[in-house]
Amino acid sequence: MKLDATGFATVLVCWAFAAQAAEPLPPVTDAERAAAFPDVSGTDLHAHMEHDPLTTMLLAEQFEWQARSGDNALKWDAVGWAGYSMNRLWLRTEGERPSGASGEAQTELLYGRPVSAWWDLVAGIRHDIGPGPARTYAAIGMQGLAPQWFHVEATAYFGEGGQAGARLQTDYDWLFTNRLVLNLRVEAHGWRDDDERAGIGSGLAEISSGLRLRYEFRPELAPYVGVEWRGLFSDTADLAREAGEDRRETSVVVGLRWWF
Repeated sequence: MKLDATGFATVLVCWAFAAQAAEPLPPVTDAERAAAFPDVSGTDLHAHMEHDPLTTMLLAEQFEWQARSGDNALKWDAVGWAGYSMNRLWLRTEGERPSGASGEAQTELLYGRPVSAWWDLVAGIRHDIGPGPARTYAAIGMQGLAPQWFHVEATAYFGEGGQAGARLQTDYDWLFTNRLVLNLRVEAHGWRDDDERAGIGSGLAEISSGLRLRYEFRPELAPYVGVEWRGLFSDTADLAREAGEDRRETSVVVGLRWWF
């Protein structure tokens, strides 16, 4: 049988592949195994990780003018932090100053440390100022993201004379577009004992809920409009009625959300 050049080349290629397939692979050497699986015992892996930089932020979730049936008011609610990924100092402050009246404010300085991927344990102090005497409380709580991306802050407070209280706040953002966002916030306060000079009664003291629609011209700058409802309950409502204050109040709000 005669083969032309094409047939001879085909046979040669097939023979080469058959010979290569029949040849056994060389055994893995110790040097190759060591290169594939280096011994990392005793190595400080943190030294090879990226440096954990100091980060800071101040976010004013609410900086707004509230139009009410009674006195209008300037209100703020801000949070800030400074620290590293595992250790941070938190600042929370909220308050209001009605027109023609003295204001009130609560400020918390907390140390926070992550206890899971989405939750931080926080502890520190809270200081209140207002029409009554100033109050200082020890604070401990959790903050983070619940399922469905609800932001939650749950904090317990312990003050002088065995006073104890709790605050629960939750926020949720609906993104209509990348810039147009509707925020829902619900917040509740409760206290164990009456503190008449501070206007606090035992039991569920206050619930507030608000809807704010903002437009983010830039992520760090967003004007908004909205409405907020606030109600006083239990003994706190009785104290407010005796002082001639409203126990239910609805406000139209205009404000600016900003951060840096």
